[in-house]
Amino acid sequence: MNLDWSEEDLAFRDEVREFFAAELPSELGAAGSLMTSVYADSDASFAWQRILHKKGWVAPAWPIEHGGCGWIVTQRYIWACERIAAGAPPLSPMGLQMCGPALIGHGSPEQQAYFLPRMLNGEHFWCQGYSEVEAGSDLAALQMGADEDGDDLVCTGTKIWITHAHRANWMFCLVRTSQEDRPQNGITFLLIDMTTPGITVTPIVSPAGENIQNEVAFDRVRVPRTNVVGGTGKGWTVAKYLLEFERGGTAYAPELAARLKEIELLADGPVLKSRLAAARTRIMALELFELQVMAQVSARGSPGTSASMMKILGTELAQHLTELALEVAGPYALAYQPQAGRPGGSVHFAHGTDHVGSIAAALAPLRYFNQRAGTIYAGSNEIQRNILAKTALGL
Repeated sequence: MNLDWSEEDLAFRDEVREFFAAELPSELGAAGSLMTSVYADSDASFAWQRILHKKGWVAPAWPIEHGGCGWIVTQRYIWACERIAAGAPPLSPMGLQMCGPALIGHGSPEQQAYFLPRMLNGEHFWCQGYSEVEAGSDLAALQMGADEDGDDLVCTGTKIWITHAHRANWMFCLVRTSQEDRPQNGITFLLIDMTTPGITVTPIVSPAGENIQNEVAFDRVRVPRTNVVGGTGKGWTVAKYLLEFERGGTAYAPELAARLKEIELLADGPVLKSRLAAARTRIMALELFELQVMAQVSARGSPGTSASMMKILGTELAQHLTELALEVAGPYALAYQPQAGRPGGSVHFAHGTDHVGSIAAALAPLRYFNQRAGTIYAGSNEIQRNILAKTALGL
């Protein structure tokens, strides 16, 4: 595998750097650097999306005919690295990186024509309705029902841990339209307008102090059949396609390297520094694997089971870095300072606007709490290991 950038790659990298230098406002850069989870401050993210939309750079992975950049995998990797280096906030992945690709792959022409432009310009802000109290990692066990009634599906049930449901105006959701011999059958992929009567959103405040997740209850919510994606009862196929993008569609190594650099600037003592060096070695190994996956995606268009491996390696290493950051922060990590960062949701229980210790120390416990979810969301890492054991190893 050739790891050298071509002249075209370097020219593209310089173009991206020039764009960030000219167009990224300092306040948006600050919002990106003060993130406490994988989600940026919503207002900052929306503002940055408007700038990117004007440039035509909102959706790097989408085909040009659907309003995307049409960039090859190498360009998307360079873009991700430069975004992180510049400190720009990421855009919400729910629409652009999950539902959007699902619609491009499985949606009808009418659905594509209506929803995709509104994802790009930010008019539609999406959330994902998958998890239920009794069906989280075992997604196929979901029971939220959708009964056929004329031209509508009538939805009743509850979804939980729904990121940004309190801000979103659309949800892509998995519902059960029939009971079949296999739980994966009878599941339908449905697009739901969050302003529809019968929807109740209840906030969930995280240990880090912000409201990002929510519980969403549906009481006989009527959804047009035209909002079914991929056909009634075919939702599992659409969901599996989408999950490959959620689990392995983004490189972890550039973000992890930036986080490690912040920790290294404050670290002291040979033992801790040796542990940080070991973490850097793991990040470098992950980067090499991600470059291999990038070549694989270029060849066949999908990360396949490598998405599960990337998800395991990336999230577990991210958790390890938050643990190292707590050690470096020392006693300052004991202070509860949710107001110090720019989280992806409104902050509850804030105690003033100042913080004690360095900003890195103030953010360390917030990032630690948030990253506990990393090995659970998008299918727990235990599930990912089961996928690899079955699919890759044939066990």
